[in-house]
Amino acid sequence: MNSLNAISDDVKLGVDVRLSKFINLYGCEIGDESKIGAFVEIQKNARVGKRCKISSHTFICEGVVIEDNVFIGHGVTFTNDIFPRATASDGNLQTEADWKVEPTTVRKGASIGSGTTLLCNISIGENAIVGAGSVVTKNVPPNSVVAGNPARVLRYIQQSPETHHE
Repeated sequence: MNSLNAISDDVKLGVDVRLSKFINLYGCEIGDESKIGAFVEIQKNARVGKRCKISSHTFICEGVVIEDNVFIGHGVTFTNDIFPRATASDGNLQTEADWKVEPTTVRKGASIGSGTTLLCNISIGENAIVGAGSVVTKNVPPNSVVAGNPARVLRYIQQSPETHHE
């Protein structure tokens, strides 16, 4: 591996994964033929599928599952805590015991535009497109195009017979 990368021994890399410089990976899984851009962090218990492109400056936290063939633009931020706090009720810094990881799933073939923030406890539907700069606060339907703050459905993508899968 590259000395400019921080990749822990517990990372599971698939075949032909391409890693840029200045990345931080620990306790995660990355599928075959995926490409990870510069300045990306992928935390423990996060999963990236096969043939995904994760663009630079993206943060994928614990609890995020990205299925196959997904595009993640530059500077995309995932979250995994509904009520983030620095300290517990006793005033001490929080530990993992003080909060619950909330999941997010990005389904097969979806695309997330640059600068998007995704709140937790949501699912991005198969082949959906999230416009750049969006703030996603709820589930995104399959084959939809959403954008804005909060992200709203703008239209649906018409599936051609060649691309439709049962």
